[in-house]
Amino acid sequence: MLSPVVHTVSQVAVYLKDKLESDGLLSRLTVQGEIANLRTVASGHSYFTLREDGSSIRCVMFRGRSGQEYLQDGQEILAGGNFTFYPPSGEANMQVSAVLPVGAGALALELARLRQQLAAEGLFDPSRKRPVPAFPRIIGVVTSPSGAVWQDIQNVVMRRYPLAELRLSPTSVQGDGAGELIADAIRSLNDEGVADVIIVARGGGSLEDLWCFNSEEVARAIFASSIPIVSGVGHETDTTIADEVSDRRAPTPSAAAELITPDRNQLMADIFGARQHMTSVVVGHVDRLRSSVLFHQQRLQRRAPDIGSMRRSVDEFAERAAASIRHRHSLAGRDVATLVGKLGALNPADTLRRGYAVVRLSGEGAVLTSPEQVSDGAQLDISLAGGRLAATVGHHPASPGSDAVPREIPAGPVASDPIAASNPNKRRSRRSSGSPPAMKPLL
Repeated sequence: MLSPVVHTVSQVAVYLKDKLESDGLLSRLTVQGEIANLRTVASGHSYFTLREDGSSIRCVMFRGRSGQEYLQDGQEILAGGNFTFYPPSGEANMQVSAVLPVGAGALALELARLRQQLAAEGLFDPSRKRPVPAFPRIIGVVTSPSGAVWQDIQNVVMRRYPLAELRLSPTSVQGDGAGELIADAIRSLNDEGVADVIIVARGGGSLEDLWCFNSEEVARAIFASSIPIVSGVGHETDTTIADEVSDRRAPTPSAAAELITPDRNQLMADIFGARQHMTSVVVGHVDRLRSSVLFHQQRLQRRAPDIGSMRRSVDEFAERAAASIRHRHSLAGRDVATLVGKLGALNPADTLRRGYAVVRLSGEGAVLTSPEQVSDGAQLDISLAGGRLAATVGHHPASPGSDAVPREIPAGPVASDPIAASNPNKRRSRRSSGSPPAMKPLL
């Protein structure tokens, strides 16, 4: 009987695809079987059939998947992958992500499959790995608090770099559910945001013992961490997915602690060497500066003026100047003495002492030089060497041929003048020229 609801082929194909890919068993499946009808195309993809006791499954393995080198007709293998429906051909087939020979075990096959998947998503990409800080202040540790690993990490950090602080995020590192607990411990340190670097560590063991560090939960927690992570899981020969996703991988937990901590002995040696180098550089620089200062000092000394010679020159100039001043002073003294003599000769008092007089109108002070300046009866003031006299003017008629100016016969000079005594005419002629020469400047 037909169903009343009609579906298209595409609808059925999409439904089958969704059912197959969402099924828990078929989405992560490991199948053992014998390879038949192997065909590898030019693109590198391989198509084959897995058969066993009359049953077969069509399989496709895309290029670059893990274990492709084990594909060979008649080879019995373990194939890990998931089922899907391919609408164009209407077939359900298995997409194989990893292949291992029979005998390798299901865990190894699952590990190869998961590693292939995470590598395709870029979780192992070297370009995303971050550098580890050179001098961490706080180191987060994800491990079991009861194991020897935690004690080993503490001893190494205390010995190498006691300045760092350890912060444990405790977790189980083995057994069912350990993977999720490890992922939670990593996320807890990231939520705190105080650690500079995180160590994820566990001691050695079998593949089953280390399986939690191969879990997808741990891998994605490490990948999502904002703090750099260093893995130290198992022994040197053990390699887990956690090692491949971490920013740095150490062969052992103790090696992980050594990897992220500087050696204080080496630091002290480096500091001592740097101090010696700085001392050498500073001393060399100071020596060069000192040499430069001495060189310039010598140049300045060579170019400095001869102060001693200059002082001697100054002394000589001073002596010459003093001699010149004394000479000029002597000359000036003689000139002053000459001028004093000349002034003495022109002194009116000396002239008066020689018998001359100065006649002025009484009350006016004007010096008289001619008889016409006064009339009879005028009062005169006469200055002599010995004092002053008052007189009244009275004109006397001049004798024929005599000078217009009345004769003034000084007692001293006239009586002692031989020329005037022998030749009176000549004496009158000399007087007719006016006042005595010594009086002219004063009158």
